[in-house]
Amino acid sequence: MQHKFHSSILRAYDIRGIYNETLFDNDAFFVGKSFGTFLHNHHKKKVSVACDGRLSSAALKERLIQGLRDSGIDVIDVGLGPTPMLYFSVYHLACDAGVMVTGSHNPGHHNGFKMLLKERPFFGEDIINLGKIVQSGHFVGGKGELSEEDVQEDYINRLLSDCDIAESESPLLDELDEFVPKKKLKIAWDAGNGAGGEIMKKLSERIAAEHILLFDDIDGSFPNHHPDPTVPENLKDLIKVVRDEGCDLGIAFDGDADRIGVVDNEGEILWGDQLMVFYAQEVLQENKGATIIADVKASQVLFDKIAEFGGKPLMWKTGHSFIKSKMKETKAAVAGEMSGHIFFADKYYGFDDGLYAAIRLINIVEKSKFSLAHMRKSLPQTFATPEIRIDCSEEKKFKIVNDLKENLKKSGIKFNDIDGIRATTEIGWWLLRASNTQSVLVARCEANSKENLKILKDGLRKNLEFCQVEIPKELK
Repeated sequence: MQHKFHSSILRAYDIRGIYNETLFDNDAFFVGKSFGTFLHNHHKKKVSVACDGRLSSAALKERLIQGLRDSGIDVIDVGLGPTPMLYFSVYHLACDAGVMVTGSHNPGHHNGFKMLLKERPFFGEDIINLGKIVQSGHFVGGKGELSEEDVQEDYINRLLSDCDIAESESPLLDELDEFVPKKKLKIAWDAGNGAGGEIMKKLSERIAAEHILLFDDIDGSFPNHHPDPTVPENLKDLIKVVRDEGCDLGIAFDGDADRIGVVDNEGEILWGDQLMVFYAQEVLQENKGATIIADVKASQVLFDKIAEFGGKPLMWKTGHSFIKSKMKETKAAVAGEMSGHIFFADKYYGFDDGLYAAIRLINIVEKSKFSLAHMRKSLPQTFATPEIRIDCSEEKKFKIVNDLKENLKKSGIKFNDIDGIRATTEIGWWLLRASNTQSVLVARCEANSKENLKILKDGLRKNLEFCQVEIPKELK
């Protein structure tokens, strides 16, 4: 029994495509068969499965489960919910692995599969090898059992166990002073109609604060705005509510709630590297000298602050699977990406969980005598471009980075090549890397003044001209 996936759907971190164009229900069956064969060959037997709220997810999940069971794998279906709930279920239910059916932050007609093993991420060569298993047609057979488990309440309780202002379910305990916050926070939440909406709602009901909820109903057509908090346009509704209602902070999630977006009390966006400064400071108070990881797109301010707080800063490759692997290797306490993937391993499991990151941020704001806006303004000021995406074919993008790397070696410019090129000068840095998920080059510049930012942008533009790449408007 052979099958062939569309060439575009096997990605660095997951399997992903456009539903009924490059990704079909039958592909889900063969994802199950190939992953099941891999698990069988590695003496693993039990898998938890969940899906997000996209219109295609239920059908894809059904076929995925069929493929896993036909490979002799026992499946626990934990239903509809956010990706981190699926991750949690792997640990909570003592499974060997998990598969999440989700299109994450991508458009509503996209979908895919995120896989993990209990002991490590599943990505890169692992995913390529699934394609090889499918091409070979050599699958194991069997008859796996199917059961259903509702882990939602257990997941919510685990999240709240680290919330300093969580309300107990016991009325007697609710009367104790320890459940009365020092200051009554006002929090706006925006699920973007994504898979985290129901949990977000239930979570907020048990946090001792005033809450305003936006778009918490799960709707795979995403009728209000696209669920990607890295795009400022998608935070407009949240910003308006925070400003109009005088909230202390606003919290948003992407489509599967493994990423967080944050707005401070003045309605200004805090990016992933800014949030990481505050998380790092908190974590290092109890974990002296801990390693803290951030991706190559993060501000130099973050790395400097980690060192200032007594931690060991480590710059690493962009991508949640790369980060999680490096965390295990280095025993890092926390890690984060510009994109809003935040990974806590000091008290949590080390996977990216936007809802848990929200709990940790609420703790920080509630304890601080300063507002979140004041905390943002206290950071050293830098001048940076947004993330610049430059269309570039899959065939060319890695070659361009390698060609530029060789040219920079001849010029004597100092650079880090852990993930693309991050060239550092006395006035700042610029980055050029090939995206692992899209046919684009990703660029970013950060400087210590507006004038120096222009100099860095001019330098990056000249290097792109050398590579014969179309110059984006942000660098002109």
